[in-house]
Amino acid sequence: MEALLFLIAIAAVVGLLIVPAVRRRRELNGSGGSPGVRAAGDPDRYGLVPPERLDVRLPGPDPELVEALEETQRTQDWQPVARLLALTGDDWELRWQRVQSLAGAAAVELARSRTTPTPPEAPAGPAPSADQPPSLTKEQPAPAPTPDARWLRNWRTASPRDAGCAQVYAQFLVWQALGDTGSADRRIILEEAREIAREAIRLAPADPTAYITDLFAARALGVRRPEFEERWEEVRRRAPHHMGAHLVALPYWSAKGHGSKEDAYAFAQRAAGEAPEGSLLPALPLFAVYDHLPEANMVRGLYRSAVVEQAIEGARYALHHAPADHPVAPHVRHLLLCFLVRAERYAEAVEQVRAVDGYVGALPWVDGGDPVAEYAAYRALAVAGYESLGGDAAHTPPAH
Repeated sequence: MEALLFLIAIAAVVGLLIVPAVRRRRELNGSGGSPGVRAAGDPDRYGLVPPERLDVRLPGPDPELVEALEETQRTQDWQPVARLLALTGDDWELRWQRVQSLAGAAAVELARSRTTPTPPEAPAGPAPSADQPPSLTKEQPAPAPTPDARWLRNWRTASPRDAGCAQVYAQFLVWQALGDTGSADRRIILEEAREIAREAIRLAPADPTAYITDLFAARALGVRRPEFEERWEEVRRRAPHHMGAHLVALPYWSAKGHGSKEDAYAFAQRAAGEAPEGSLLPALPLFAVYDHLPEANMVRGLYRSAVVEQAIEGARYALHHAPADHPVAPHVRHLLLCFLVRAERYAEAVEQVRAVDGYVGALPWVDGGDPVAEYAAYRALAVAGYESLGGDAAHTPPAH
């Protein structure tokens, strides 16, 4: 489940986004996704994106984010991402998603810089000779510095009262702590994340983004239920139907958190039942079901059980009624694709393939060791299953 979130950065650069709930690689109804099955989903034949071009950073398209982030990472100048957040405004779901992604990207960048050897210094150019003026001496270009997320540190120094910067930095610390679970400093880093989140709250009290990061850090710290519920109510007062906030809170109530399967289902069902028209919250029970799947499934009919079918239908209903460009919709589509394939509902699965193809930074793919391979295997199974029913995956109707 956190994979979702850490993808949600990652989403943003995979990994990350995202990570306490489920860290297990599940079998596909007993099928290992054989080469013959994979071949059925030939990308060229159906206009699908080739595996080498699948984007592991995001669950769905956000060209403005990609453009700003790539410019910032290339130049280590924080201003492109600062402008992006400023222009995002009060679309709280989109803002939360982008803060997650920027923070995740910075965490990944810093982690890579610490494991990348320092490039050797370029050899000095030849000494000028008597018949060659120094100004004409050919100099070797300096090696490009390794990106190390200094853009985030510089942004923090230059704009200490920028709420967007504080939001990104607080979530960056959460990802940093979760990325090194064995560190003795983990708790200290999470406490610092909460301090900076509270600072961001003071700078922008109406914005729920930093409240959600504080909730995330509190969950990672394993705070007692009364404190967590208090933080959760702070979020709900500002954004009662925020899908991202519910995805952050859900693992606390799960069996792997501080609750049980029943607690998680009740939380998800209550949110779904209270959701207004156009909300994605009716899809939340599907995430609760995923969070409690057995490690090994020996029951063929599990994905056709009443509980799973109701969760699938709730997700389909949410996608049908939510805005097509809802920033969290791709997360729902990816997980729904997984369940539809396992339930052998291939025609509906192919509809989801058409809607999300090209991006794999989401659950359940980031829950395994190779998101591209995981997604490609399910995509191939969806197409092969649809073909076996007499369908033509190249001419399926658009996904709802």
